[in-house]
Amino acid sequence: MTDLGALFTGKPTETPARAAGTYRLLIVDDEPGVLNALKRVFRQENYQVLTAGSGDEGLQRLAEATTHLVISDFRMPGMNGAQFLRAVRDRSPDTIRIMLTGHADSDAVMGAINEGAVYKFILKPWDDNDLRITVSLALEQFDLVRRNRDLVKDNEHKAKEISALSRLAVTNRSQLGFLLHKKNLLTSAQLQELFRLQETRREPLVKLLMEKEWISERVVRDLLKKDMLIEEVQLAEIAADPALASLIPHSFCERQLVAPVRLDGRRLILAMADPLDTGLIDDIRFTAGLELTVVTADIADIRGRIAQLYGDGEVDFKELEELVSTSDPYEGIEVVIDDDESMSLDELLRGTEEPPAIRMANAIILEAIRLGASDIHIQPRTKSVVVRYRIDGVLQDKIHIPHQLHQSLVSRLKIMAELDISERRRPQDGRITVKTPLRVVDLRVSSLPTINGEKIVMRLLDRNSAVLTLASIGLSEGNLRKIDTMAAKPQGIILATGPTGSGKTTTLYSLLQHNATPDKNYVTIEDPVEYYLDMAGQVLVREKIGLTFPLILRSILRQDPDVVLLGEIRDFETAEVAFHAALTGHQVFSTLHTNSAVATIARLFDLGLKPYVVATALEGIVAQRLARRICPACRAEVPIDRSLQLRLGKAFLREDLRTFKGTGCPKCNGSGYRRRIGLYEVLLADDTLRDRIGGGASMLEIGHVARQRGMSMLAEDAAEKVINGDTTLEEVLRVLGPQPTEE
Repeated sequence: MTDLGALFTGKPTETPARAAGTYRLLIVDDEPGVLNALKRVFRQENYQVLTAGSGDEGLQRLAEATTHLVISDFRMPGMNGAQFLRAVRDRSPDTIRIMLTGHADSDAVMGAINEGAVYKFILKPWDDNDLRITVSLALEQFDLVRRNRDLVKDNEHKAKEISALSRLAVTNRSQLGFLLHKKNLLTSAQLQELFRLQETRREPLVKLLMEKEWISERVVRDLLKKDMLIEEVQLAEIAADPALASLIPHSFCERQLVAPVRLDGRRLILAMADPLDTGLIDDIRFTAGLELTVVTADIADIRGRIAQLYGDGEVDFKELEELVSTSDPYEGIEVVIDDDESMSLDELLRGTEEPPAIRMANAIILEAIRLGASDIHIQPRTKSVVVRYRIDGVLQDKIHIPHQLHQSLVSRLKIMAELDISERRRPQDGRITVKTPLRVVDLRVSSLPTINGEKIVMRLLDRNSAVLTLASIGLSEGNLRKIDTMAAKPQGIILATGPTGSGKTTTLYSLLQHNATPDKNYVTIEDPVEYYLDMAGQVLVREKIGLTFPLILRSILRQDPDVVLLGEIRDFETAEVAFHAALTGHQVFSTLHTNSAVATIARLFDLGLKPYVVATALEGIVAQRLARRICPACRAEVPIDRSLQLRLGKAFLREDLRTFKGTGCPKCNGSGYRRRIGLYEVLLADDTLRDRIGGGASMLEIGHVARQRGMSMLAEDAAEKVINGDTTLEEVLRVLGPQPTEE
């Protein structure tokens, strides 16, 4: 098995299971073809792969020898996958359990998330590489859990030893009790009681004194400072140095109420609750091998510093084991909320201990990341709640959830996004950052109250996404030459236009990186930041605190930028600043929501810009759409659908028209499409067009001139991509709609 841990640690790890031999995998499915396909997935791995055709047979295989991982189908005769995996969990809790099913119904989902019955839930058809990596990571988690159990036993043994040693270290050489008695702050009877308790319980005198509450801690501190001239420090004002934790054992510090503060050469500054315990000082001097400077501090501050240095309390190895046996760091956040509108906030938060909400939210997000979805819709309907993924621009129903779990799931997501879980009548917006072993994904979360309950929509933005080159986004040779010409201009504004989700930001980042050189200053203003570039200064818009597009843009112009990428022009103020920046020697890239290149000019006039400003500053417009690309692995030529050809208009009434379609294969999950390709309409501003725009010509006239100057329409670019086998007539109709047959 490939040691994936080495990718993160830089060195291979030795695990007990690997040292003992190969891993034992059990695959359970009632379809022989599926069993054979799954065995082929692992043919190059050093696994012992066993198969079973039913849950009962799988349990027999499980009893024969230690099994490290089980992969089970959901729908099987007799015992289904959820029942089988629960039985596996009961008989062999250490065994990693994966459910692989083609039926994304509520039973399968609940079998995947309830009671921790499975490690991961994967839909058929699976991706071989994804499944291989998932199994590899899961087996490493198996080894890690076992090592943690060994550490638990070792820790318990050592904790007993350290506790015994710390008890022996308690001395009766503290002068604090005598000092307080001398100052008439303790009676003789109280002093004798303290010494008696110390002999019996073997605890420091100052701790027993505070427990009895015979005298306040503040009085003790003042006495030590004024009469004994012992310096008192405020630990909150001194930074904690984690390296000091190795000098004195953790349990010793907790029991004796001491904390290392700072190391100056060979001298350790030590905060003590009882700095008059000379025996304790001698013990610490001997243990640390350093000279000591003793200071005093409040007991609460000392305990706080101990928590900073050593961690807050003892390690809960059960929690640690649960954490490492999951694939997502958000597994520890949980919330469940009842549907009762009269509940108080305290009651709402106390209802967050039910685990299905955690696992359900994580399963939904991780499955969206695995499938490459751009949006997640959690939509309550009359009979159930549907989880829908937008994959390659098309929404697909994937999971059905019972209504009684809807509010739990919504509340869990609200907590993650830092929204108000008690507010269900107004829309809310928030953000979540999800970290998986291989990527970091930002989610924009939007909640909307509907008659069936709150609807949640999440937009996924992958921070690890690479910026595409202009040559790879689907531009034709003619359009690529036009864009290259407008991008080479040192000033002016270039606009990418189209509806939401049409790839405008991707195009702008491709433009930004196209002619990028180290001698230019690049700045972007976005809401949110969709791609992360080290070469650019990226600014995030925060309208809630008044950090708006126009305000940031004005500030950026004082930062000496060469190229400015503006996420969106949405009002006159932003448009005015952007166009005047383009007029004053800056290159500006931005987006607008319009349907075509020529309509963009009308939209700029509608915002209130003067025609001569638009004519002078505008360098070019790229109108675009995204259509699903035919899967190259299963693409086949098909007869032309004449009705579709007529509906798509003049651009498709060509004699050389050929049409293709994807027949469906594992690589495209049976859809026939894989990823997307852009459809483009590029308007390059020249002197003739500038004259028409500046003169206030009609949109019809500007469009006619643009066609004469060589601008190809969206439908014409789509026709070329259909002929080349990149997309289908059905997909073009979905994206562009019916087109006129005449000019």
